[in-house]
Amino acid sequence: MIVLTVDQRDSTGRGDHVPHLLPRLHRRTSDHPGLATPFDRTVGDEVQGVLHATPDGAALAVGLVLELLRDGGWSVGVGAGAVVEPLPPVSRDASGPAFVHAREAVERAKGRGGVPVAVEADDAARADEVEALLRLLGAVVVRRSDAGWEAVDTLAAAGTRKAVASTLGVSEQAVSQRLRTALWAEEEAVRPVVARLLHELAQPGPARGPAAGDEGAEDA
Repeated sequence: MIVLTVDQRDSTGRGDHVPHLLPRLHRRTSDHPGLATPFDRTVGDEVQGVLHATPDGAALAVGLVLELLRDGGWSVGVGAGAVVEPLPPVSRDASGPAFVHAREAVERAKGRGGVPVAVEADDAARADEVEALLRLLGAVVVRRSDAGWEAVDTLAAAGTRKAVASTLGVSEQAVSQRLRTALWAEEEAVRPVVARLLHELAQPGPARGPAAGDEGAEDA
């Protein structure tokens, strides 16, 4: 499974934003096949949800992480691994290694500045790879300008650059320039790679090593 533990940053100065975040998360995930346990407040200003260790669940996790980083007010911990099943209706009553990893990850993320996300799993090396790519994508997201987001968001809704140009009242060339500056194509290319690696990381069982046949060949 994949567990996301999300902690609000500077809650003392900003007030409690969890009541605003939860409806957004519910709208985003309620009908998604990747959702295992709905997001809910756990303790204080912390929110947690569980996603399936499937391609859908991993893709949803990547999307949610980037949306939370874009928002700018959250530290995000991603834990991958086993959980005690059957899962209860709410994540705060659940347990298992994935929850421990998510706790460790969010604590590390709290200590980071510009891109506060961390990933933990039994396979630490693979978790580091997923984390590095998520932080790279996160850096793209948090540094994107308002004009860049306007183009990216409008493209997601309108579907074509021509439609974006018409909606924004600019030329198609201007739209293309905004998307290039926003590193939109690069983000779109890397997202499925991160999702695939996270999906692999979340699979149950021991960490993958050399195949038995390979070991035999080396011994020979």
